Amino acid sequence: MEYSYLNDTLVILTATVAVVFLVLRIGLPPLVAYLTVGVLVGPYTLGLVSDVEHIRTFAEFGVVFLLFTIGLEFSATVLTRMKASVLGLGSAQVLLTAALTTTAAMLLGLPLESALVIGAVVAMSSTALVTKQLADQVELHTRHGRNSVGILLFQDLMVVPFLILVSMLSGNSVEASTHIILTALGQGVLVIMLIFAFGHWVLSPLFQAVARFRSAELFTLTVLLLVLCSAWLTNQIGLTFALGAFLAGMMLSETEFKHQVASDIRPFRDVLLGLFFVTIGMMLEVPVLPEIWSTVLLMLLALILIKFLLVAVFCLLAGWNSAVSMRTGLILAHGGEFGFAILILAMEGNILSPIEGQILLATMLFSMVLAPIIIRYNAKITTLLIPKQVQQSRQEIKSEIISNACQLNQHVIVCGYGRIGQHSINYLSEHHIPCMAIDLDSIRVKNGMAGNKSVSYGDACSLELLHACGLHRASALVISMIDFNTAMKIISRVRSVDTELPIVVRTRKELHLYQFYQAGATEVVADTFGSDQMIDNDLLIRIGLTKTSEGLSGSDHLADIFDKA
Repeated sequence: MEYSYLNDTLVILTATVAVVFLVLRIGLPPLVAYLTVGVLVGPYTLGLVSDVEHIRTFAEFGVVFLLFTIGLEFSATVLTRMKASVLGLGSAQVLLTAALTTTAAMLLGLPLESALVIGAVVAMSSTALVTKQLADQVELHTRHGRNSVGILLFQDLMVVPFLILVSMLSGNSVEASTHIILTALGQGVLVIMLIFAFGHWVLSPLFQAVARFRSAELFTLTVLLLVLCSAWLTNQIGLTFALGAFLAGMMLSETEFKHQVASDIRPFRDVLLGLFFVTIGMMLEVPVLPEIWSTVLLMLLALILIKFLLVAVFCLLAGWNSAVSMRTGLILAHGGEFGFAILILAMEGNILSPIEGQILLATMLFSMVLAPIIIRYNAKITTLLIPKQVQQSRQEIKSEIISNACQLNQHVIVCGYGRIGQHSINYLSEHHIPCMAIDLDSIRVKNGMAGNKSVSYGDACSLELLHACGLHRASALVISMIDFNTAMKIISRVRSVDTELPIVVRTRKELHLYQFYQAGATEVVADTFGSDQMIDNDLLIRIGLTKTSEGLSGSDHLADIFDKA
């Protein structure tokens, strides 16, 4: 018996481990390794993998889990707050990019059907690449990060009509296609309503019941079942797997289990997403490249410049300054995984010729190889191109923070003004301890200022802005955000200039507890699901902010402190 699937899996894993190791050694992101492995082991180069189609079908679940985790981060409440970037910037970018690309393709002599497909493909950017890279760089919740994610979410929602369009162009009649669209629309609305009804009335009680068993296996299995069932349901009515997964994530984002779910699902997402990019690399016909390289180079340059300029201009028109606009444009100036999905369907439907498909595939693939580098250095590129505007943007934020902090002394700086940060500020204010918060969510900041709270807009990871908050005069620093990378970045930067300042951080993972203490945290608070605070009187005594517990309520105890031992 031949174990072809096992053989292919071993080949891919061996090559991936080796290439990822080499790529990380030279400081490049793993995505470059995945695409390289796909090109090397695919049927058009070394031919080490025999069943590409089977592996690609399996790998598509990487995109499913990606959209699920995005849904966890961006709940219905967050989407409502982000409607300007999702509906405004997103719709403008997708529709105009598609329209301009379609027009350009027709002027070059391509038929309308092919031009429409190219327009749809070029309009997409990579949600997987951007969200992971920005999260690693702790830029996901910055102004340019939120704009980018808002535009990407609209792109993801447009995948469904684009796929329907490609199916129509593949041969269905107009009448049949119209009937299909109307039927799919009705079914889609019904299923989405059912999914949200299930999430509202069933999901939270279900996970509470599962959590009572304190079984990690049962909890993870329940999460996987939810994701796959939701994806299957939307697929059954002609929508994408990814849309169902996204809706499932949005449902769970409103519960107290969202962070634990995200932690459990991440290993599945990262492995399968890596496999997805490997299969994209396998599709590239390397022997054809010498014939098309000049066309690919021109299209690559056009794709990056057009998407960069369009996104930057739309951001400027939306009222963002030039620095934020340029950084958003740089982040989205590449192709995306859903563009590959549209392209594959178009090639299978003979809308694009094999050579046209390969030109477009190579262009998108090379743009995605360049994208992590452009995203990583988006700040440096922007500073190089418009240094005065960048400095002006930074100075405006810094001046406002200095103005808010100038009257404070021996105060507590709270990094993050979310639910926990707000309760921390309230607790400190009630006990007459001077404090201020810094957050990247402009709406939170606006609401806080409307409530006469000392809160300023800014990036807590920026040492310059922390100094503007009066870091050298502060009595303690509280990191209320749960994101591990963000917290570690703040701790390391503060400890580089101050080794004595008490730093309090919260965590949901025991593993992170030891890493935080090693990085220089003074106190690590164990965050419990449903808890609203991370500061109590005992904690204030331990870090030296108060010497007596008289007059302070012990009933507001919010979480036990992990035993350092």
